[in-house]
Amino acid sequence: MSLTATVTLGHLENKLTLAKRCSREATFARAKATAIAMVASAVPTLASVRMLPWAKANLNPTGQALIICTVAGMAYFIAADKTILSLARRHSYESAPDHLKDTSFHVAAAAARPRPPAFLRP
Repeated sequence: MSLTATVTLGHLENKLTLAKRCSREATFARAKATAIAMVASAVPTLASVRMLPWAKANLNPTGQALIICTVAGMAYFIAADKTILSLARRHSYESAPDHLKDTSFHVAAAAARPRPPAFLRP
């Protein structure tokens, strides 16, 4: 029997809904990060061109736009990557078996662990 024969239509619809929601959240996070990064890089760039003689002489409008767009592009991809990875981590944890979800330290398990030989102990 193949693996695809055991997958139900409801399971596939649930996965599709989850993927669409994750994509929507990632898109919103990207847009927000891009807008914040554009403002955070545009203000000092434009202010320095007006106040600093070196920037006024060396940064033409194309250079200014390149600085601002580069920062916005980096923020776009970093936010997308972080959002998608965190959502994937969260959803994989939710669907994990219970014995893998339990990350607490058990004293009984530590006591059952064999001790190293005497010549290795401090």
